[in-house]
Amino acid sequence: MTKPSIKDFEQIQAREQGLQRSLSQRQMTMLAIGGAIGTGLFLGSGFAISFAGPSVLISYAIGAVIALLLVGCLAEMTVAHPTSGSFGAFAEHYVSPLAGFLVRYAYWAANVLVIGTEVTAIALYMQYWFPGTPAWWWISLFSALLILVNAVSVHLFGSLEYFFSSIKVFAIVVFIATGAWMLWNAPVNGAIGFHNYVQFGGFFPKGWSGMWLAVIVALFSYLSIEMIAVAAGEAQDPQAAITGAFRSALVRLILFYGLTLILVLAILPWNQAGQGKSPFVSAMEAAAIPGAAGIMNFVILIAALSAMNSQLYSATRMLFSLSRGGFASPLLGKLNAQGVPMLALFASCGGIALAALVSVLYPQSSFVYMMAISMFGAMFAWFMIFVTHWCFRRYRARINAPALAFKMWGFPYSSLLGAGLMLALMLTTLWTQEFYLSLATGVPFLLLLSLIYWIWYRRAD
Repeated sequence: MTKPSIKDFEQIQAREQGLQRSLSQRQMTMLAIGGAIGTGLFLGSGFAISFAGPSVLISYAIGAVIALLLVGCLAEMTVAHPTSGSFGAFAEHYVSPLAGFLVRYAYWAANVLVIGTEVTAIALYMQYWFPGTPAWWWISLFSALLILVNAVSVHLFGSLEYFFSSIKVFAIVVFIATGAWMLWNAPVNGAIGFHNYVQFGGFFPKGWSGMWLAVIVALFSYLSIEMIAVAAGEAQDPQAAITGAFRSALVRLILFYGLTLILVLAILPWNQAGQGKSPFVSAMEAAAIPGAAGIMNFVILIAALSAMNSQLYSATRMLFSLSRGGFASPLLGKLNAQGVPMLALFASCGGIALAALVSVLYPQSSFVYMMAISMFGAMFAWFMIFVTHWCFRRYRARINAPALAFKMWGFPYSSLLGAGLMLALMLTTLWTQEFYLSLATGVPFLLLLSLIYWIWYRRAD
């Protein structure tokens, strides 16, 4: 096997041909929303609130700034090179083959584990209606359903994801309208109101350290917006779809996250944001609207299914790219008649089995464990996107390349700021009781991957 060439990116694009270009801009926008509006918002926000209190609003604002910087960098590179390998292929070409190897495997592993996180949350949501039922029942049932959807065709996947995401967007809009109405009509000295922001320990009840810790959860909520770049290889009109989908998805995400959390914190005192139940369901229970809590739990279930569906797609395409690049078995790069890499799909279901095992061994804390170990790969990928963008722009300046169709503002400061914030957040996890597993498992995993890469190519030489 020969080492990947870094001379011409067209070689990387050529080897990833065969996927069907059938995703529209609307579907790609909903794909990003589907991945990012899921467990991170509806269940993870409860953890973030418990860490920071009302100052969680600042935490999510910091997360939004990082996401904004990342979207600009990624959109610029993706418009120039639309391919399913995406930022993994960019790292291979503009940084080094080892960087491309590490980014793709770390991101693939993160998605596999996040799939397990989502399905773990699905089991929690189902126990709202069926208390006491074993979690692995629901994990098995819903996993089989989504594997089937991803196996049929990318068009069916895109259509289902559009449907799922539309339900979520509609439900969030209704929640915002209902919450605003409740807030407007609340008695002056009642339980609902902005006084909840300062009534229970002030705006920073856990201090600045609690606010910064909650940024980690906020970032987990925004993760998957990068999925649009992975889907670029199957877009009908990559340039128009990518730029439009990135802008639309980011605006909606920031708007939805900001408004919903502002209302949740006003309706529900922050110290009542339970970790075993979504704060959105708790807010609807507090509103005492008949049936509202059950409906919200159903919407949250759809949100988790949507996010899991998106992440299964993303993991499958990243493993397909690894295979076509010679970094995994050639069998994982084979497509069926519908243009779906079936073996890569099945190989990406490992997180589901892990989630079922963890839910049996640690039923009360399985979600936290799955979230912690899944975060490193995605955070490392975001960090490397900023590093790759810096190398990308420097390379193009060195060869006097033609002007880019889409250009990120603020370079190099925007890329350096994004990389610095991501590095700081990754290091922060090491000093937290909740997320220390992120670096504790992630760094050894990177070292193992590096060793495998060195042995592999040393043997090839």
